[in-house]
Order: sequence, then structure tokens, then C-alpha cells
Amino acid sequence: MFRIGNLVIAKAGKEKGQLFIIVNLDDKFAYLSDGKRLKKDKPKKKSFKHIKLYDNETLDEQVLLDNNDRVNSAIKNFIKLKGESHVKR
Repeated sequence: MFRIGNLVIAKAGKEKGQLFIIVNLDDKFAYLSDGKRLKKDKPKKKSFKHIKLYDNETLDEQVLLDNNDRVNSAIKNFIKLKGESHVKR
């Protein structure tokens, strides 16, 4: 269901309504990054029941495997681009 690189929206917690990219997964949790406050190397651990898919497109997993500051910029830009494209006018 969820994959690394998916764009998700938080359904609960103080981040409710915010967009994130899944940077890692385990059996019970997704690890989320927004590229600003929550960097790829310090992601937010969130239960699957507290997130939902926002868009079918994913950020390329090769970009997420990169271990430098460009990955956080790529995450920020992807969230900004996809978030603005879904804003209702």
C-alpha cells in the first residue's frame, strides 16, 4: 500500500493536514520528511493509520537514496509542486 517516495498527508497529531514524503518504512510505521523541519536523516515516525496517500505520484527512490543536502531540497520542491497543484481555487 505505502511505498518509499509516496506523498502523504497527516490525519492526526500536531502535523494534521501537512504533506510529507515517506523516506523509510517498517512493519508498523512510516518515517516522514518535509525537507524543512523534518529532514531526511531525522524523520517523523508516524503510524499508518494516521496518514493517507495524497497523490499517486512518487518521488524517485534514487533521489531519496542520495546522502546530501540536495535530497531535502528535492523533498521540499516535490511537496510544494504537488501541494500547489491540488489547491482548490
